[in-house]
Amino acid sequence: MQNVGVETVLVVDDEPTIRDVVVQYLRREGYATLEAGDGDAARELLEREWPNLVVLDLMLPGTDGLALCRWIRDRSQLPVIMLTARGEEADRIIGLELGADDYVTKPFSPRELVARVRSVLRRGTDANDRPDERVRIGDIEIDAAAREVRKRGSVLKLTAREFELLWFLARHPRRVFSRDQLMSRVWGYEPAFDSGTITVHVRRLREKIEDEPAHPRYLETVWGVGYRLSP
Repeated sequence: MQNVGVETVLVVDDEPTIRDVVVQYLRREGYATLEAGDGDAARELLEREWPNLVVLDLMLPGTDGLALCRWIRDRSQLPVIMLTARGEEADRIIGLELGADDYVTKPFSPRELVARVRSVLRRGTDANDRPDERVRIGDIEIDAAAREVRKRGSVLKLTAREFELLWFLARHPRRVFSRDQLMSRVWGYEPAFDSGTITVHVRRLREKIEDEPAHPRYLETVWGVGYRLSP
């Protein structure tokens, strides 16, 4: 049973040593943990429990990480951080396209992974500091307290990162931000981090908020500079 008020992280990796190290670091930072050694076990666990975040290795026996990420996204916006090997750039992009919020490349620093977990979970609660704040951009209405986005009255399904990216840009209408600036301001990471993540999230966000994603009305590219949200 999960402790009330304590955020829970599910760690899914088929290497016991990696699971043990990650779990130790997470518990040291005050998180509760759940563990699974393969995708099938993780799915069975998720059908019984519901953590606050999943740390998910892509290379798993049984149901692999990409299939499990897709399964999660079909049911919820539960935050997912992927673990990938250095040579798995294609799988990493696919994972981001499926809706993963972030990724960490193996071999990784457990402290870095915990920092990523903290960042994703913190972004999910930041809106509580603005309980009544709403922003409207054209046909799009963003409710910070509910973490809800509506387009012409219909609720859009956004991941945690997609919501944070849209919320940040909406609070700075018409202002252009580079990929490095977005990585720093929205993700909370150093600009040296792979900014391809921004490109994927912008593309996914356009697919959800734009009538014609190939010809965006709201989320514009300023060539050679970055992106802006225009009312």
